[in-house]
Amino acid sequence: MNSVFRPRAAMMSLLLASAVLGGCAASQPRPLYYWPGYQEQVYGHFTKQSAPEQQIAELEAGLQKARAAGLTPAPGYHAQLGMLYAEVGKTDQVRQQFETEKTLFPESTAYMDFLMRNLAKK
Repeated sequence: MNSVFRPRAAMMSLLLASAVLGGCAASQPRPLYYWPGYQEQVYGHFTKQSAPEQQIAELEAGLQKARAAGLTPAPGYHAQLGMLYAEVGKTDQVRQQFETEKTLFPESTAYMDFLMRNLAKK
C-alpha cells in the first residue's frame, strides 16, 4: 500500500504545481499606459528621420489603438503630438493636445501652460 500511495501523492503534487505555475504564467498584468510606437516617434522627431506629418499620422493611429484597447496614452504622448502640430502650423490642434495632456496628467500643467504661452507669442 505504501508503494502505491507515494507515486499517487507525487503525481498529485506535480499536477498541483503545474496548475499553479500555469495560472501565474497566463495572467499578464495590464499595462498602465499605451506605449507602442511612441518612443520610436519621439526618436524620429529628434533625429529628423521622418517628416512631422508622418509622425502625426503614426501617433494618431496609436491613439486609435489605445482607445480600442481601453488604455491611456503614455505621459507626454499628447504633448509630443501637440509639438508636431505646432511644426506644421495647426495651432488649434496644438492647444487641444496640450489641454488633453494637462487633463490626463495634471503634473504637466505648468509645462503645458508654458508651451501655450510661447505658442501665443509666435
